This record gives sequence, C-alpha cells and structure tokens, in this order.
Amino acid sequence: MKYLELTVGAALVYNFVLSRFLGICPFLGVSKRLDTAMGMSGAVIFVMTLASGATALVYRHLLRFSVGGVMYDLGFLQILLFILIIAALVQLIEIVLQKSSPKLYQALGIYLPLITTNCAVLGAATINAQSGRSVLDATIFGCFSGVGFSLALLLFASLREKLELASPPKAMEGTPIALVTAGILAMAFSGFAGLC
Repeated sequence: MKYLELTVGAALVYNFVLSRFLGICPFLGVSKRLDTAMGMSGAVIFVMTLASGATALVYRHLLRFSVGGVMYDLGFLQILLFILIIAALVQLIEIVLQKSSPKLYQALGIYLPLITTNCAVLGAATINAQSGRSVLDATIFGCFSGVGFSLALLLFASLREKLELASPPKAMEGTPIALVTAGILAMAFSGFAGLC
C-alpha cells in the first residue's frame, strides 16, 4: 500500500508539471512534436530516477553522519551537491544520445542540457531529502515523478499536434492556445487530488 501511494502520488496527484508547476521550461519548449517529447521523456525519467537515488544516498550518508557519537549535518551543501550529481547524469545522457541517436540529440537541442537546471529534477531530490525517504523509496519516487512528468509532456505534445490542425481565432494562435491547453490539462489533473 505504501508503494502504491508513493507511485500514484508522484505520477498523478502531485505531478511536478501540472500540480506543483515545476519543470515548465522543457514542458513548453519540447512539446511541439510528439517524437521530441518522447525523447525528452525518456531522458527525464532516467535522470530523475538516478538523481533521486544518488542524491538520497549522498544526503543520508555524506551530508549527515556521526563521528564518535557526535552528529554532523552538512545539509547546507545539499543544493550544490544535488546540482553536481544531476549535471553529471545529464552529461552522461548527452554523450550517449550524441553517439546513439544524433537526430534526437539535435531535436532536443538546448533543452537537453537544461535538464540540469530543471527544477522538477532538483525538486524531486530536495523533496526526498526533506521527507527523509530511504534510498529505495527516493528512487521509486524519482522514477514515478519522471513518469508523471512524461505523461504530462506526452499528453500536451499530442494535444499541441492536434491544435496545429485546428483553426483557433488569430489572437489565440501559437503560445496563447498552448497555455490555455496546459491550464485545462492542469485542471484535469487536479481531479486526482483525492487519491492520496
């Protein structure tokens, strides 16, 4: 029951994009095409999962430790260390994508390195640290937070592709209709609020 609540809560109820409003930059920037959104989704799931596990491990064992019965708390370094861990993981993904899928690497463009500063990834790591989750729980939370991010991104990309075929009023073309659509999608996700 604990893991069901953790996974459903991370993916749907407390969705980083549509409920917490974190990670909006890649959400709006990469959602024009479904194939690009799929590539970004995979990258975000990978980074959020590994970053959540790694940062939980660092937080539990390097930032808070005991020597001779005296507890030391270096929590003030958490943001710095979390960003370094996330940046290293993003660099790894960039190298792999550049070698294995140059087309996807080009399509993601500037948004791939921006995962480093994606507040959803950093938010997941920080929430795990504040909640005192174990490394396993933090990794599961990170994975399903990434799944929730991906679900929102793929739904939004699908809707934006459909909107290109529509003929909205001239004043609503482009960004305005995309923002209205994102708002409606966020309202739909608020319906999950009673699940957890």
